[in-house]
Amino acid sequence: MARPRIEIDTEQFKKLCGMQCTLGEIAAWFKCSEDTIERWSKRELSTSFADAYKMFSADGKISLRRMQFKAAEAGNTSMLIWLGKQYLGQSDRIEAAVSTTVDESVKAMDAYFKQRAEHE
Repeated sequence: MARPRIEIDTEQFKKLCGMQCTLGEIAAWFKCSEDTIERWSKRELSTSFADAYKMFSADGKISLRRMQFKAAEAGNTSMLIWLGKQYLGQSDRIEAAVSTTVDESVKAMDAYFKQRAEHE
């Protein structure tokens, strides 16, 4: 006699994908193996886990993006800066100065190696 099937709630599955949970995390949530999730996806959703994940995880990304824009619109300065860097190509301006002075010990080493090369 076959073991009874583990019940996997489709709405919970979609929400877990939306939260970017991994296959392992989703399997742990439903207390089953990753293979069980793979088989369930093929049977119930008529697609592989990978394809189902792509479809349902996009909802979570959209939701996260919506919240980021709301935070920026509410005046969250760090979110405004981050979104500006991501979407507008803005960056922090960093200026660097380069010194070209040569230390006396470097000059002495250079002279030593030149002299040594001449004697070889």
